[in-house]
Amino acid sequence: MRITKKIKEQQIEILGREYKDEKPALIFKNPFELLIAVILSAQCTDKRVNITTARLFAKAPDAQSIIDMGIDGLEREIKDCGLFRNKAKNIMATCQMLVDKFSGEVPEDYDVLLTLPGVGRKTANVVSSIAFNRPAIAVDTHVFRVANRLGLARGETPLQVEQGLMKAIPREKWSAAHHWLIWHGRRVCRARNPLCADCSLREICPSREDSIRRN
Repeated sequence: MRITKKIKEQQIEILGREYKDEKPALIFKNPFELLIAVILSAQCTDKRVNITTARLFAKAPDAQSIIDMGIDGLEREIKDCGLFRNKAKNIMATCQMLVDKFSGEVPEDYDVLLTLPGVGRKTANVVSSIAFNRPAIAVDTHVFRVANRLGLARGETPLQVEQGLMKAIPREKWSAAHHWLIWHGRRVCRARNPLCADCSLREICPSREDSIRRN
């Protein structure tokens, strides 16, 4: 199947209709909590992150209180998130930078966000989009997989897929489409055994054709 501009528009329309009411799965109250939650979410489920952050933020709701907790205390609080030592190191360094340079507040500028330890393009895009209402497309494993399978944006790296999605999706839909792709990846277009028969995009998905040929 050749994925034309018209087909991409149809894919986006269907995703938007199906997942229009879905919200971010991470639970947070402010930009700081969102930033820490996204750092913790690397190779960890949102459900587990929400359990961890509920406990962490009850004890340390801001950057200074996390610094006061100390690295050992922080590691104990986030141990169940996986990769906890590296995450604790980055979170502690980020909190220190927030206190030293930004009065404890999360900066809104995208390029400045990227200077924070442990913050890459995905994290910066999530924070920019959700916390500061700026158009952005964060490419996590779900977005990367679904975009490639649909042919909506092909690439071997998250950056290539991000750039492809920015071309394929109208700017005003970037932030919403990020969530549509995530939820579709979680519920239908799974990494293993995707539910192609139940997929609302099955008629305009090139990967379904590949699956049929293999079977």
